[in-house]
Amino acid sequence: MTEVILHVYDVTNSASAKTNNTILQINKIFKDGIGFGGIFHSAVQVFGDEEWSFGFCERGTGVFSCPVGKNPMYTYREFIVLGKTNFSIFKVNQILRELSREWPGDSYDLLARNCNHFCDELCERLGVPKLPAWVNRFANAGYAASEVAGNTALKFRQAKAEIVSASRVAYRFLSNVTSNSAVTPESPSNSNRGSPRFQASWIKNIISNGSKPTTSSELETQSEDKHMLHASAEEPFHSSGRRSGA
Repeated sequence: MTEVILHVYDVTNSASAKTNNTILQINKIFKDGIGFGGIFHSAVQVFGDEEWSFGFCERGTGVFSCPVGKNPMYTYREFIVLGKTNFSIFKVNQILRELSREWPGDSYDLLARNCNHFCDELCERLGVPKLPAWVNRFANAGYAASEVAGNTALKFRQAKAEIVSASRVAYRFLSNVTSNSAVTPESPSNSNRGSPRFQASWIKNIISNGSKPTTSSELETQSEDKHMLHASAEEPFHSSGRRSGA
């Protein structure tokens, strides 16, 4: 049986010394002070003197290795023995090859698919406990918050689109009713068209569904809003090309 060791770093790869010092202070307060978590990079060691992790790159796999505790992009913090694996070195190498195919560098996401998520996956396949919760708690909390915000915004846009659509239908119907009411009332075929009672029933239904007839100028604005709902606001993520795995 071989030990599986987690190596943890403070993320201090910013070009700004002030930013790096701020992160160190955050980690000191939230991890060392209250045990909540912080902003960390992690890597897993199993067999030999190399540690394995994951980071962003534009092409190829994001899985990489470096000498234990020597990642030059971060500040080494500590190591944690997670357990022992029963797998042979041959099997471990096979697992690493599989993960190299499954974790391309361009799939990296700071909140949803970072180095700590990779280490969790590797540990699970090695049959040892996953990372302590504090290692990736900041990213997990951020991802959960972004999911809630995104779902809420999506539901709001869908509701708005439905209201715009209902308002347009109501406006067209009422316009037709008004037009038909101008026909000679003596005509038996038009005796019920445009009746106040029938119009009131439609207006009541529209109001109960949370909408109302709109003016033509409002319809133009709403139509523009509806087209804007389908426009993507997401900017592509750019990087210098080197792997990074906060």
